[in-house]
Amino acid sequence: MYDAYINVITFMDQGGDVLWLIAGLTFLMWTMIFERLWYFQSEHKQLIRESTEVWEDRAERRSWSAHQVRDRLISEASDTITGTLPLIQTCVTLCPLLGLLGTVTGMISVFDAMATQGGNARSMAAGVSMATIPTMAGMIASLSGLLAATFIKRKVDFEVELFDDHLTMDH
Repeated sequence: MYDAYINVITFMDQGGDVLWLIAGLTFLMWTMIFERLWYFQSEHKQLIRESTEVWEDRAERRSWSAHQVRDRLISEASDTITGTLPLIQTCVTLCPLLGLLGTVTGMISVFDAMATQGGNARSMAAGVSMATIPTMAGMIASLSGLLAATFIKRKVDFEVELFDDHLTMDH
């Protein structure tokens, strides 16, 4: 256990400060992904049931007023179903950008080592490592989040359309 901790800390140090930002953003992104998955497993059916009951309890469902109530119910349900998806998609977008920031800061370290130590191979290697590790980490985090965000987006679109179809205008 201690060895794993040391290996993680060593890896994070090789990637520089930007790698910590990527790790934090990835943790936040996956926390929101798991929250959306938990929502669909536990709370979604209750939302649909309650909204459907509000609609079914209406005496009439054909007037302009009823149509507005239906649109409001669909809009509110859509907002709840969507939840943190836009933030997840933002995190997916930010991960590779932070990786590029790590590339720039790592290359600055390489150029600094070249200027101060005349191209010492050891110090240049540390800077190259600091440049490539965040790029790789940002891309991996982004790809993993992209797969999950695509799955959640499809689920959200399906559930909103299903709910829209479920609230009929008859009566």
